[in-house]
Amino acid sequence: MTPPPPTSSLPRRHFLQSLSAGFGWAALHGMMAAESRAARPAKPRDFIPRAKSVIFCYMSGGVSHVDSFDPKPKLRELHGKPMPVTVQRTQFNNNGNVMGSPFEFRRCGRSGIEVSSMFPQVGGMADELAVVRSMTTPVNEHAQGNFVMHTGFPFLGYPSAGAWVSYGLGSANRNLPSYVVLQSGKAVVPHGGVGLFSAGFLPAQHGGSILQADKEEAVRNVRAREASARQRRRLDFTAALDADFVGGIDGGAPQVEAAIQNYETAFRMQSAVPELCDLRGESEATRRLYGIDDADPERGAYARQCLLARRLVERGVRFVELSCLTKGIGAGGAANPWDQHGDLERGHGAMAYQVDAPIAALLKDLKARGLLEETLVVWAGEFGRTPFSQGSNGRDHNPYGFSIWLAGGGVKGGTVYGATDELGYHAVRDKCSVYDLWATVLYLMGMDHEQLTYLYAGRNVRLTDVHGDVLHPILA
Repeated sequence: MTPPPPTSSLPRRHFLQSLSAGFGWAALHGMMAAESRAARPAKPRDFIPRAKSVIFCYMSGGVSHVDSFDPKPKLRELHGKPMPVTVQRTQFNNNGNVMGSPFEFRRCGRSGIEVSSMFPQVGGMADELAVVRSMTTPVNEHAQGNFVMHTGFPFLGYPSAGAWVSYGLGSANRNLPSYVVLQSGKAVVPHGGVGLFSAGFLPAQHGGSILQADKEEAVRNVRAREASARQRRRLDFTAALDADFVGGIDGGAPQVEAAIQNYETAFRMQSAVPELCDLRGESEATRRLYGIDDADPERGAYARQCLLARRLVERGVRFVELSCLTKGIGAGGAANPWDQHGDLERGHGAMAYQVDAPIAALLKDLKARGLLEETLVVWAGEFGRTPFSQGSNGRDHNPYGFSIWLAGGGVKGGTVYGATDELGYHAVRDKCSVYDLWATVLYLMGMDHEQLTYLYAGRNVRLTDVHGDVLHPILA
């Protein structure tokens, strides 16, 4: 028989409030941390972590694989002719003839990986890349594609991969969030909204924190200031009241507990974030390497994100996502700037110019500092593009086969995995799914994707749903 609730909660409240210097909060924090650890599945002993952090360079809008990392000479041979195979329905179903790539491909590095002229600087780092040319996705629309690539599910409400990594490993820096989404300049959230970075049903402290890389107030409502004793006392008082509330609820109140942790992190971020974003300590050579002061504002803004990503992983942040900036050209909209349904050569060329040199600089800088070995860099969009034209010079969405790449963090550089057919239309060898990608990322972070679960709606849910195989051939 359950005993009746106490008629008053004052003794507990008075006890917590009577403890000075935040010890009431510290006790609550310790209990919550212990509960969090207890709920998290143990990692198998043979899962040795190769990477400590992930940097996710997300190319919102759908980069054309046949114009970037998957050369198809057959397309030039058949340029302007009808497709020789059955064409599946596309997003807009305004399909034209075969369209050869307007970009040249060349063999790069000692590995000889073929990379498009869109990416001359990244091509120079080919020996660090594991290019997967057989990625697929079950959806063909931007919002659904973004959700699948981020969460494994095509709709709102599921945790992002960054949230799963945070949940599985916890924070390595108590002064910063463990999952950070960087924005700058005209960068906007991709279709699907901030739910792409959500903790979903995981404890809320694991959700992505958006950091505006080039604004004075980089994190909304977290201002540069010295934490005061008065502010600390207020936070302790609020924590004590929340603890009293949580203690009176059968089973606790995870959302309140997460809010307490988020308040604490925000308190410490007041000094940590301004120091993080202050680039005055970076050498002039480093600023030139990344292109921080580039005459092209979008390129300079993306370069700042790349440099901050390095600074974040140096400080132990587990998962960092970078955001592309709109160029306002071609058919690509603000939320999906790689989406060229028309004028692909111009639009893709401009977007590649924005990200190519900064991403290459990030790889070079990580390697020079000895950080690439423990930092996994992932480059991907939500799908690829068709080998035939939309209109006269664009391409529609293609979910049946496209390219992504990984570098560092236990990946075998100079590797190509999988293949599409001679037209670049369908994956035909070593077909991969988003689940395989995230199973591999979790493996490199030291986690078994089948054991990293959370009980939700009566079942143990995981990032990879009931799918996923680690891509062992691309691992060092």
